[in-house]
Amino acid sequence: MQPLDGLAQPQRTLAFATVALTLFVAVLDGAIANIALPPITQSLGIRPVDAIWVVNAYQLAVTMMLLPLAKLGEVVGYKRVYLCGLALFTLASGLCAVADSLGMLIFARAVQGLGAAGIMSVNIALVRFIFPRAQLGRAVGNVAVIVGVSAATGPTIAGLILAVAPWQALFLVNVPVGLLALLVGARTLPVTPASGERFDFKSAALSAATFGLVISGVNALGHSEGLVLALGQIAAGLAIGTVFVRSQLRLSAPILPVDLLARPIFALSALTSVLSFSAQMLAFVALPFFLHDTLGRSASETGLLMTPWPIATALAAFVSGRVSDHLREPGRLAAVGLAVFSAGLLSLALLPAQPADLDLVWRLVVAGLGFGMFQAPNNKILVTSAPRERAGGASGIQSTARLVGQSMGVALLAVIFGLAPDHAIGAALGLATVLAAIGVVPSALRRVEQEPDAPSEPLPAATARNPAE
Repeated sequence: MQPLDGLAQPQRTLAFATVALTLFVAVLDGAIANIALPPITQSLGIRPVDAIWVVNAYQLAVTMMLLPLAKLGEVVGYKRVYLCGLALFTLASGLCAVADSLGMLIFARAVQGLGAAGIMSVNIALVRFIFPRAQLGRAVGNVAVIVGVSAATGPTIAGLILAVAPWQALFLVNVPVGLLALLVGARTLPVTPASGERFDFKSAALSAATFGLVISGVNALGHSEGLVLALGQIAAGLAIGTVFVRSQLRLSAPILPVDLLARPIFALSALTSVLSFSAQMLAFVALPFFLHDTLGRSASETGLLMTPWPIATALAAFVSGRVSDHLREPGRLAAVGLAVFSAGLLSLALLPAQPADLDLVWRLVVAGLGFGMFQAPNNKILVTSAPRERAGGASGIQSTARLVGQSMGVALLAVIFGLAPDHAIGAALGLATVLAAIGVVPSALRRVEQEPDAPSEPLPAATARNPAE
């Protein structure tokens, strides 16, 4: 049988469309609930600080399970993990739509996050088998654009849905999309080689406990009555994390890809991703409360008012992703983007008490342009700085860095709401500005290294494409 580099058409297009659609929806759901928080708060009769767990439960579940599921994909094949995650995500979306209490909604969102982790953990690895090597750079850039744009378009889509339906519809729309993606993906996604090694459940548990305890502990700092417990969770998470990292250094195939993190360009790219998404999430969760509660805008008006941000992000990411293909030091373009993003966040922090719509729009445009200008080249650097055979590890770290940043952003906002409720919005936007500005430094320090590894031999056709079903 002749070797095959990537999938043949039209299977390639259909497979990537499946990856793009499900990744878009999974990332979108990490942000789409932000706009619904005020109406959910009113509908269920709960406090804003408690409603944040609707967002945080999803982010926490995804972040805890990304690295273990990325490794599981190497063990049993990326397609199996992807489709199982998609099925669970679709089921949990239906549960969110019928939730009638905060506890049930948080549980459904956590299950939904577990399914999303199955999707996000292996998407880049699947793309590597879908496309020929000659087209891999652009394909990775397209994934970066999808992630950045979907994270930013949550408010817009939520606003449009809430204009005609209650908040439950935000989750119900995922069901038909998920079922369609399952049908197409089962027939078109490539069957990738399985390592056949035993899955390391101990490392998986250590990874989940590290991220879960630290992030939930930081979030609990917003509840003054649980300060001792929160600090205990953070301390326990750091202690377990130390054991986790040390154990990974002794393994030949670790869940945490410490060999990739030892590469300066890879580690700096991951760090700047954490900082930028922390800043983005702080602003995206805080601004709806400002627009809805302070300015008295409806949920649909709130979403529509934030539309300039995702539009600017989409345009900037599309352009910067292609420009970075022609730059020797794309990290500098990412650094400029972060600087512009920080300036936009600062302008939002300095908003007057009763801003005109136009005054709000231009500030959102600046923030969106900077965010998009940064994300596309940064994610491309992160993925392409790893050897080709470590696509799974790079995919896991890329998504983990983004979600750690988003989870930390939500957790930090919970702290601000708990400690300074009367000045929460201004403090959140100010902190977001600082985080983005700090990220400029490691981004500018990056230098392109020699290509990690030469391409390996093409995989046999039996492993690169689906057998007839």
